[in-house]
Amino acid sequence: MANITAADVNKLRQITGAGMMDCKKALVEAEGDFDKAIEILRKKGQKVAANRADRESSEGAVIAKVNGNNSKGVIVSLNCETDFVAKNESFVTLANDLAELALSTSSKDELLAQDYKGITVAEKLIEQTGVIGEKIEIGDYRILEAPYVGFYIHAGNKIAVLTGLSQGGDNAAEVAKNVSMQAAAMNPVALNEAGVDQNTIDKEIEIAKDQLRQEGKPEAMLDNIAKGKLSRFFKDNTLVNQDFIKDNKLSVSAYVKAEAGAEVVAFERVALG
Repeated sequence: MANITAADVNKLRQITGAGMMDCKKALVEAEGDFDKAIEILRKKGQKVAANRADRESSEGAVIAKVNGNNSKGVIVSLNCETDFVAKNESFVTLANDLAELALSTSSKDELLAQDYKGITVAEKLIEQTGVIGEKIEIGDYRILEAPYVGFYIHAGNKIAVLTGLSQGGDNAAEVAKNVSMQAAAMNPVALNEAGVDQNTIDKEIEIAKDQLRQEGKPEAMLDNIAKGKLSRFFKDNTLVNQDFIKDNKLSVSAYVKAEAGAEVVAFERVALG
C-alpha cells in the first residue's frame, strides 16, 4: 500500500477543491497516483451529477464580460441549487473564469469544450458537482457584438446586462453602463417596437379591449383606443422608448443621442430565477 501523507492529501485538495477525506480516499484507492486519484474524484462527480440531474439550479452567478476593444460582450450564468454556494468565492471565481473563456467562443457547446486548467469546462462542472454536492451547470449564454459594447452586473451577480451602441466615444462606457442599469431595473420586453413579437402585441390589444368594454366604451371605438394603449405599452416596455430613470425628462434613446451621439442597437439581459 502506498504511503499517503498529509502533504499529498493537501496537494490533491488544492488541485481539485475536493474535501480532505474524499482526497485521502481517492489517493488510497489510486495507490498514490495523482492522475488516477483525480480521475476517481471526477467519476464521483459524474455520479453526483447524475443523481442530481432533476434538481432545480435556480441560484448562481451571472457574469458579463467584454473584450479589449469593446466590440463583443458575453453573459454567462453559472447556476447552482443554493444561494449559499452562489455566494462562495471560489464559485464566483469559476463563473468569472468561464465568462472570460466565453469571449473566445460562439456557442454554449463551444464553451463547454474549452480547456480549463487541463480539463474541459464540461468536465470541470461535473467535477465541481462532486466537490460541492450540488447540481452545477451553465444556465444561460449570450453574445452581443456591436461597434461598442458595455455592461452592468447588479449587486450579488443576480442580473447582468450587455448594451450595444452604434459607435464608441468619450462617453460610451458611462452611457452603455447607464443603459444597462436601466435594462436591469426595468426589464424591457424588447429594444423597440419592431422587437416586440406579434403574440405579445395581440395579447396587449385584447387586454386593452377587455378593459375598455368593462368601462362601457362602444365596440366601434375599441380598435382606435386600444391602439393608443398599445403605444403606451411600447413606451413603457421597450428599452429605447422608456423614460430614462436618471432623468425622466428624456427617453433612453434621447439620452444616448445627447450624451454619446449614438443609438442603442441591441441589448441582452440575463437574470436568475
